Amino acid sequence: MDFNQIQELVKLVSRSKVSEFILKEGDFKIIIRNQSTHAAGAETAHPQVILPIVPQVTAVQPQAPTTPEVVPSVTFEKPVNPAADSKLVAIKSPMVGTFYRSASPDKPPFVKVGDVISAGSPVCVIEAMKLFNEIESDIKGKIVKVLVEDATPVEYDQPLFLVDPS
Repeated sequence: MDFNQIQELVKLVSRSKVSEFILKEGDFKIIIRNQSTHAAGAETAHPQVILPIVPQVTAVQPQAPTTPEVVPSVTFEKPVNPAADSKLVAIKSPMVGTFYRSASPDKPPFVKVGDVISAGSPVCVIEAMKLFNEIESDIKGKIVKVLVEDATPVEYDQPLFLVDPS
């Protein structure tokens, strides 16, 4: 049932002398109560619509899994602390923007885990204000871990990759 149909039902109930109207269709239930004064000559009725909207509750629930997408950015930053204790070095974002592992969706990523990179080799692209900035490595080594998901926002100085410089 769409919004226009509900509006028509409200109008019909307000014009009639029905005190309560209930409609059930599957999981959908609508209750319209006419709260008119019972005084003689009352021409306007003020219907009250009670909509227990079950489908919208289920529509809200699938949005909850989108919050774990934000959680990886928190967990991605945690491996940086062990990296400081070990010999791993982080390649960090030089700007705020959107992180992309490849130059375009149909091209392979610049680097993947296990690749050996040299200083100056491109590792990713960060889009900032509709400009795609190619980010180059400032160290030589082997990519150990990619810390950011493709097409996600990154902050300034956020670790993007862990590199073993040996």
